[in-house]
Amino acid sequence: MERDKWSNRSTFILAAIGSAVGLGNAWRFPGLAAKHGGGAFLLVYIIAMIFMGIPMLMAEIAIGRKVRAGAAGSMRALNRKAEPVGWIAVANGAVIEIYYACVFAWVILMFALSYKFAGLTGNPEAASNLWAETIKTTWSTEGFTTISWPVLISLIVAWGACWWCIRNGTTSVGKVVKYTVLLPVVCLLILAIRGFSMNNAMSGVAKLFVPDWNALRDSTLWVDAIGQVFYSLSTAMAIMFAYGSFLPEDSNVAVDTIIIAFSDMIISVMAGVVMFTTMAGVGMLDNMSASGIATAFIIYPQAIVQLTNVPWINAAFAYVFYFCLITLAIDSLFSIVEGVSTAVSDKFNLNKKKTTTTICLISGVISLIYVTGAGVAYLDIVDNFVNAYTLIIAGILETIVIAWAFKPEKVVSEINRNTGKFRIGNGYFNLTMKFVAPVVLTALLVWNIVTLFAGGGLYGGYPLWANILFGWGLVFLSCISGYIIAIFAKKRGVHDIGAEWKD
Repeated sequence: MERDKWSNRSTFILAAIGSAVGLGNAWRFPGLAAKHGGGAFLLVYIIAMIFMGIPMLMAEIAIGRKVRAGAAGSMRALNRKAEPVGWIAVANGAVIEIYYACVFAWVILMFALSYKFAGLTGNPEAASNLWAETIKTTWSTEGFTTISWPVLISLIVAWGACWWCIRNGTTSVGKVVKYTVLLPVVCLLILAIRGFSMNNAMSGVAKLFVPDWNALRDSTLWVDAIGQVFYSLSTAMAIMFAYGSFLPEDSNVAVDTIIIAFSDMIISVMAGVVMFTTMAGVGMLDNMSASGIATAFIIYPQAIVQLTNVPWINAAFAYVFYFCLITLAIDSLFSIVEGVSTAVSDKFNLNKKKTTTTICLISGVISLIYVTGAGVAYLDIVDNFVNAYTLIIAGILETIVIAWAFKPEKVVSEINRNTGKFRIGNGYFNLTMKFVAPVVLTALLVWNIVTLFAGGGLYGGYPLWANILFGWGLVFLSCISGYIIAIFAKKRGVHDIGAEWKD
């Protein structure tokens, strides 16, 4: 079966940027920067990008290109016993795509409701309640039997849009990313121009870029900055292995990765400028939240209705803001599905298009749990446990396989293939992948566990059954997913094919 291929270099770069740049750039990055002293957080973020994010991104793309396989096949190619590590990354993607689709649905719904901001001009309290009142939910784990019909309709639209974008693999993705990657940049520029035109805008810029050096003493700053890099670049969730496997042999992984990583960072900073200048302009600079959901659906609506005294202008800016989020969300969602679909179709030698359709349908059905009255609480628990535990576990194990169970110099050689003067050194790669990344990620994992149990052992104050079912249960299933796949494959008589590192 012929493998998908990117039509050209720019299509791959745009697709990878689209995957890396998501909702976390638009709302989580500004919130964390506000929480941790602005420029101090940005400094640690850049350091983490250089010493963790970039080498991991390079390794995943280069290995995928070399062995022509998704995450599981790529890990197996490095060490036959390491295939389960790849399946943890695939499981991460499967879990994330299911709840991310619901967040995407909320964004679609708010876009559709943006006309209401005109009537809410000067009424920030009503604007802050618009989202919760529309989706008819609370932060409680109760209410499973009720359904929010507006969210259900939006969820169907979200999955339909996702399937349409990847229905023909790289061919349809290539046609979509030319617009969905560039449009949010245009939207952010429009919002930034408005932000800079407001009174006190420069106080917001100062808070974003001027470091509070005392903040560096706070260990949570380092934890959050490293986490933001790790989550933002789409590593450890099967995507970049898949995207790398579609690359032609003459691609320049070293340079392309730098472009992808710094594009991700630049768009994060742009989103930060928009958020900080706007909030400063409406006198809400101290109201920013590290919670993405709170920022996008509760806090920013309050700012929108105070932008001007002209109702239709406020509504117009609401449309621009939520359209920006739509374009950010769609790329990330279909890239995650692509990573899962590639791994499954590789393993079982299935038709890629049919596999993608099946995954969208199954994921869509499971995601219905998030349209219930308890959907926000369930999503909050799942999102926390995936980001705090399984993504980090996958990252730790990936670095160990790449740098300790394989020969890292071979990976470096693959990264540097086709590059010119710009080359990645063995010393840099060994330092980051053998020591910095696994040690720091392990410390981050331990920190998260200690913090959780020091606070009583129950995340968010949710009941024990919810923490077990939607938290630790999913972590456990993700970690053993490779062994479940192996049992299933054995029963079907599937034999490992391809995914072999040939020198």
